[in-house]
Amino acid sequence: MEAEEEDAVESLKSLGLSEYESKVFIALQRLGVGTARDVYRLTDVPRSQVYGAAETLEERGLVEIQQSKPMEYRPVTLEEARERLQERFERKQSVAFDYLERAREDTPRSDEEREDFWTVKGRDTIDSRIEEILDEAEERVVFMSTQDEIVNSSIQQKLIELAGRMDVYVMSRDESFLKRFEDVEEVTCIRTPEKTVREDEGGKFVMVDSDTVLLTVLGDENRGRKKTETAVWSSETSFATVLVQIIEGWLSDHIRY
Repeated sequence: MEAEEEDAVESLKSLGLSEYESKVFIALQRLGVGTARDVYRLTDVPRSQVYGAAETLEERGLVEIQQSKPMEYRPVTLEEARERLQERFERKQSVAFDYLERAREDTPRSDEEREDFWTVKGRDTIDSRIEEILDEAEERVVFMSTQDEIVNSSIQQKLIELAGRMDVYVMSRDESFLKRFEDVEEVTCIRTPEKTVREDEGGKFVMVDSDTVLLTVLGDENRGRKKTETAVWSSETSFATVLVQIIEGWLSDHIRY
């Protein structure tokens, strides 16, 4: 079986078909109309299993069966198949998430304050989390990056958009990063001291309002040149409150009104 066909089988399995059902359906698409013997000759599905797979595909509305001798099978059009598989997937998804929502609502919550720290790994995942945190901002955002290249354009644009509605402070020791905002009057740019972090380390820092913080650090992957990124973030905790107070104190010392 070719690599592309293997990928197609795996994709159909993810949509709810078994491996045999996936292979039989693909074979029938090639044949147009075929018997169990025809399908068997095109696939590695045992002939005895072709019948059961075809019957299940019929129940799912993906195959039509002609009661002849021998029986012949015909697949529905790809448009019909796509629609029915999508409907089935959405039903399964709805059932699962409806249950999860009920389970979450039924779980008793502790009245004690929880000190939650969440870890996120990987640049793309971290950037997605940063954007979600920025979307929740109401009064103020402080964003710091030690390096220009680790901040994508989407985060930059979101900071510029927020600056029209609230206080936005951008901090960095990297002049290239600060220059991204030099024409945006609403963004307050602050150049951090060279020795704020070690030369071989760095990362990003986000503070939203007075209750949410996210801090990332860069590290070598397998001692190679590629940098990995790991983040820890916290919201409405004593840790976040203390860090916010430290940053507010630093800002008051470095901003001249």
